[in-house]
Amino acid sequence: MTAIPFNRPLLVGTEADAVAETLASGELAGGGLRTRACEAWFRAHTGAPLVLMTPSCTQALELAALVADIRPGDEVILPSWTFVSTASAFVLRGATPVFVDICPRTGNIDPLQIEAAITERTRAIVPVHYAGVACDMDMIMAIARRHDLLVIEDAAQGVMARWRDRPLGSIGHLGAYSFHATKNYTSGGEGGLLLVNDERFAARAEILREKGTDRRAFQRGDVQRYTWQATGSSYLPSEVQAACLWAQLQQAEPVNRRRRALWEAYTAALTGVPGLTLLKPSAEAEHNGHLFAVRLPDATIRERVRQSLADAGVAAHTHYVPLHSAPAGQKFGRSAGELAHTQAVADTLLRLPLHYALSDAEQAQVIDATCRAVNVALN
Repeated sequence: MTAIPFNRPLLVGTEADAVAETLASGELAGGGLRTRACEAWFRAHTGAPLVLMTPSCTQALELAALVADIRPGDEVILPSWTFVSTASAFVLRGATPVFVDICPRTGNIDPLQIEAAITERTRAIVPVHYAGVACDMDMIMAIARRHDLLVIEDAAQGVMARWRDRPLGSIGHLGAYSFHATKNYTSGGEGGLLLVNDERFAARAEILREKGTDRRAFQRGDVQRYTWQATGSSYLPSEVQAACLWAQLQQAEPVNRRRRALWEAYTAALTGVPGLTLLKPSAEAEHNGHLFAVRLPDATIRERVRQSLADAGVAAHTHYVPLHSAPAGQKFGRSAGELAHTQAVADTLLRLPLHYALSDAEQAQVIDATCRAVNVALN
C-alpha cells in the first residue's frame, strides 16, 4: 500500500524559474524587487497600510513585540494551545505570557476567558487562528477597546482565511503570517510577514526591521543618509525566499480552492462517524483548509487510531503540547483558570493528511482507513 505523508510542501511548478531569475539578477539581499512585489500583493489582499516580509513567522512575532514596545513586567494574554513562538516572542522582551483556555469546538482562544485574565499589567491580547479558522475577532477587539489593549494576531495558519470578509491578520493592530513548509504557501521552506494595520506603528516598524536604521526612508529618498535610530534587528528575508513565494502567490486562489475542497470532502465523509468529533468553524469564519482535525474519546483510543493509520500507510499526527504544561511555560508564564478544554483537546486531537498535492484517491484511502481504525479502536 502506498504511504500517504501527512504533508508535502507546496510546489506549483514555477518556483525554480523564479529563483533562477533572481539569482541571475544579482539582487539577493532583502528588500529587493521580489520582496517588494510580495509585500504589494499582501497590501492589496489585506488592505494593511504596511506589509513587511520577514525570514520567518517567529521573527514576525518578535518584530511585533518590538514594535508594540513590550517590556519587562508586561503581561500578554494568549492561548496555551499554540506553537511556542506565540509566547517566546514576548518572553524575549521580558513579558509574562498569561495562558487562557480555548473553545473545544474550534481550538481557538475563548473570548469569555480573556477579560477575567486582564490585570493592570496586561498590554496585549494575542489570538491564534488555529487551523486557519478565525477567532471571534468582534469580541476580542471589543475587549481590547474597553481595556485599551493591543491586539496582535498570530495568523501563522491563516493566509487566505477571513472573519466576516476581513482577512485574518488585518483586524488587530498587528498581524503575523507564516510561510513555513507546513503552511499553505511557502517561501522556500521558511518565511513570514508582519501586517502593520495601525499606522501609528508604521514608521517604528520600518526602522526596527532594518537593524534600527532609517534605511527604508533613505531608499525612498526621504533622507540623504541612513543612520542608527533605535534598537532593532535584521528582519529581512533574502530575495530568493521572496522569489519562491512570489511564484506561489500567482496560484494563491486555485491552491486555496483545492485545500478547501479537500477539507469539505473530509467533513462530508467523517461527520456522524461514531467516536469522532470534528472541529468546526463558526458561520462568520471563512477557513482556508489549512488542516483537518478530529477528536477521539480519549488519549488511549486516539493512539490506537493513530497507530492503525500508520500501519495502513497513512501518517496522522497529534499536535501541540500545551504551553502552560511545558517546562518553559511554567517558568516564564502563568495560567488563568484550569485550561481544561486545552488539555482535553491535546489528549484527543488527531490531524489527518491535508495538502495541495493530496489526490482524491489518496484522500479516499485516508477516509476509509480512518473509519476502519476508529471502528476497531472502539470495539
